[in-house]
Amino acid sequence: MQWPVLPDYGCIPRWPVDGDAFIHPDDVAIATKCFPSERVLRRDRFDDVYYHYSYGKIRFRLLPCMWLKVKPDGIDIGDEVETIGVGMERELFVGVVWGMHYVRRKGRILYRLRRGDNVIPRLYSADQLRLLTAKETVRPGEIGHPEPKWSGQGETISGLDL
Repeated sequence: MQWPVLPDYGCIPRWPVDGDAFIHPDDVAIATKCFPSERVLRRDRFDDVYYHYSYGKIRFRLLPCMWLKVKPDGIDIGDEVETIGVGMERELFVGVVWGMHYVRRKGRILYRLRRGDNVIPRLYSADQLRLLTAKETVRPGEIGHPEPKWSGQGETISGLDL
């Protein structure tokens, strides 16, 4: 049997089997609070018996079971993001991803954000967010700055008005 490439993402919208014997005995109380739901869980690894799942700081283990695989957007719980405004419709702010929920009728993940201690009630899609940790997508500057020329005389810089 070929195992999936991990990590991967998905949700457990329905209880996968009868009973709770598929949940690691130490994780029953934690896991039963996370599903069934539309929360997007991440499978991090497989230890030859249990898959290790995470949802932010919440961790639990399950035997292989049915779940709905979801295509990730590259954004995860705990990531710092900036909202992208459209005209005057949306407030621009920097927040932290607090929750991920799969909306089947839209076929995509929606994100719940936290700004300081406040949880924002509105849900955002990936195209309404900019991941701040993606350094390779930072655009080049638009203003040309003169290159400093060091004269070798201590703190003197020629070519710049200080």
